[in-house]
Amino acid sequence: MTTETAVAAETAAAPGALAPPLAIGPHTVSPPVVLAPMAGITNAPFRTLCREFSGGRGLFVSEMITTRALMERNAKTMRLVHFDADETPRSIQLYGVDPDTVGRAVRMIRDEDLADHIDLNFGCPVPKVTRRGGGSALPYKRNLLRSILRQAVGNAGPLPVTMKMRKGIDDEHLTYLDAGRIAVEEGVTAIALHGRTAAQHYGGTADWEAIARLKETVPEIPVLGNGDIWSAADAVRMVRETGCDGVVVGRGCLGRPWLFADLVAAFDSLGPEATARPSLGTVAATMLRHATLLGEWLEDESRGVIDFRKHVAWYTKGFPVGSDLRRSLATAASLAELAELLDRLDKDAPWPQGADGPRGRTSGRNRVVLPDGWLADPYDCATVTADAELDTSGG
Repeated sequence: MTTETAVAAETAAAPGALAPPLAIGPHTVSPPVVLAPMAGITNAPFRTLCREFSGGRGLFVSEMITTRALMERNAKTMRLVHFDADETPRSIQLYGVDPDTVGRAVRMIRDEDLADHIDLNFGCPVPKVTRRGGGSALPYKRNLLRSILRQAVGNAGPLPVTMKMRKGIDDEHLTYLDAGRIAVEEGVTAIALHGRTAAQHYGGTADWEAIARLKETVPEIPVLGNGDIWSAADAVRMVRETGCDGVVVGRGCLGRPWLFADLVAAFDSLGPEATARPSLGTVAATMLRHATLLGEWLEDESRGVIDFRKHVAWYTKGFPVGSDLRRSLATAASLAELAELLDRLDKDAPWPQGADGPRGRTSGRNRVVLPDGWLADPYDCATVTADAELDTSGG
């Protein structure tokens, strides 16, 4: 741990802090705030922005990496496992469906020093994944889950292994309590629970009571809560209501990397008194920096601006930006064009009321597509085919 990190940990552990620092193996995460992996979002540039606003405090996890793509040294995947020199600890989220492949991928990460921490994804609700038995469908097969965790922990050496999951497939097929006990028995260091089932997708309301029940069920290791954290006040409320050891923030930071400044302040002071309310001018400056970082990371300015387009609606949500200008921002092709369009914004426009609410996907589903006979036996150690591995994240 660096001197700066140690000082941060001591500060967050001081009397009055909302929660003590989080221990992930040898790593201290203070405050216990984690950036959730999101496909196409939590690449190195976005993690840089979030870390800058947090003062370097918290844990910032990579986009989800599939074990098969990593073992094949896919060019896109190898770019995704790139970390900036000041990222500590380096955290990779890994997704796999075959115990042996997961074990070999974890060993590769360990032997080649690709990361300091490995998180396993069992939360993806996307139909293309669940219909093949992957993602949030997989924990229903208890023995398969156990085999994957055993291979991951057994091949990780000194690297801590954590996992992220959902409550289960649907309300009739909940898996999170059994999965939590299996994780403890197999040496997993911490668990993050998204308080929704796969059937809910991102709709409805996250079940924070499930987070509290999981904490009661696995008191031996930290439990992190995830779901419907749109502000620092939500994070404070979740910790107080559930007793969880920390929070995982996903959609709430879309277009709002400064949320991590709010979270640090809230965890340090036992309340969300200091909340960032940037003007549109500050938001515009952040947007341009985000696009610039993407271009540098991709080694192509135009590709960086194109990749940035999906962030425009999130950054400008609620601000007085006309539809024509908003459309032009979302189709800009160069940094110069983006900068010129951003200059047209009313830089003095204040933070809009109500902009802290839900953002990103909110749709739900009623039925989860599963392999034939998947629900017949929860202990059958099913074989999940390699095509269940897709570059799709979610949890």
